[in-house]
Amino acid sequence: MFAMDIGGFDGRRPAILDDRAAAFPVARLSDVPPGEYVAQAVLDTNTDLKSVNAPGNLYSAPTPVRIVPSGGVVVQLQLSRRVPDEELPPPTELLRWIKIRSAVLSEFHKRPIYLRGGVILPRDYDKDPTRRYPLRVHIGGYGASYRGVELMMRNGAPFRNTWLSDEAPRMILLHLDGDGPLGDPYQVNSANHGPYGDALVKELIPYVEREFRVTAESGARVLDGESTGGWVSLALQIFYPDLFNGTWSLCPDAVDFRGFQLINIYQDTNAYVNAYGFERPSARDTSGDVRFTMRHEVQMENVLGQGDSWTMSGGQWGAWNATYGPRDAAGRPVALWDPKTGVMDRSVTEYWKQYDIRRVLEANWTTLGPKLQGKIHVAVGDADDYFLNNAARMLEAFFQKAQPHYQGRMLFAPLQGHCHTGLTDLVIMKEMAARTGARS
Repeated sequence: MFAMDIGGFDGRRPAILDDRAAAFPVARLSDVPPGEYVAQAVLDTNTDLKSVNAPGNLYSAPTPVRIVPSGGVVVQLQLSRRVPDEELPPPTELLRWIKIRSAVLSEFHKRPIYLRGGVILPRDYDKDPTRRYPLRVHIGGYGASYRGVELMMRNGAPFRNTWLSDEAPRMILLHLDGDGPLGDPYQVNSANHGPYGDALVKELIPYVEREFRVTAESGARVLDGESTGGWVSLALQIFYPDLFNGTWSLCPDAVDFRGFQLINIYQDTNAYVNAYGFERPSARDTSGDVRFTMRHEVQMENVLGQGDSWTMSGGQWGAWNATYGPRDAAGRPVALWDPKTGVMDRSVTEYWKQYDIRRVLEANWTTLGPKLQGKIHVAVGDADDYFLNNAARMLEAFFQKAQPHYQGRMLFAPLQGHCHTGLTDLVIMKEMAARTGARS
């Protein structure tokens, strides 16, 4: 993978990628070993959505390339294709689509910014026009599109089978969209993404409650999600404790920043190298073998990011940094660590504290504890690929001593990896029904 910033590119002259381009996993373009490859160029032109297939992005046809030992190969790629403009799919019996202009986000970004959502209706929704339903706000994994509801409800899909079964309580599901100007916006207010939390609770949810037959009461709103969505669903329940009546947070991103994967952001001095002098792992398999390291993963994001920095990559680490960190004078996220060396910036650590879920709970439990009684359900594999079980254990330790008791649940699935929690959709829906009064 190779990249360079080409501001002002108009297509009249070629943009040349050579050894000056940012590179991954090799150090520079000329280090690519001889062999057969396929090359494709993509020009990121969409400033509102960071996904590679965002509308308006230009790209070339995939082109076979042979690299020979003598070098000197020149590859010409033409940006002859364009990702089409966005069009919402047509509604179906069970699926609806939402795209509304957000006033608060448009004001923050000084240009129109839109909120998107996919809605799944309960079975027989049209047969009883007087019946109202609880609202289940669902957040998928990192960057999950609101169009994920199409996969959830495709013929034969396990979720569809559960959703339409006679045993399942009926509710309306709102699937949030995981794309924004800096990657997944994490649906909370932040200095870089903007007021996504306010946009959700003051604009998108009220819109859904007006357009569909939703019981517009806090007792009838619940949250769930996995991975990124696990963190988001838990954070929304805690940041807006009176608005939601429960969260089912599966394999959440780090809920205690002393265990931010394997980094303790308050004590460690380097993100790439641990206290023993070894490269810090970022992911493992369930046997314990390291899949890739922090340096390896962030270097990929350095290539994807403007200015050769992971902070603008739209990738996982870039989005975390944009969500939790401050904004500089140029309007860009301030890096928690140096892109090249991994050396931590302790002044940035201070800013991150307000998104450390365990820390927020501990500091505010006198107020939050009574409001969160029975609302928190967290499940994680105890051999999570990204070491997320470590932070979850730290959160569990807090809950075990907190008074009043949280009356919730922390579930650890032995020897299971990322998002293998043992909880089924039907179990979750029945537990949601117990809190919201949903009927089958």
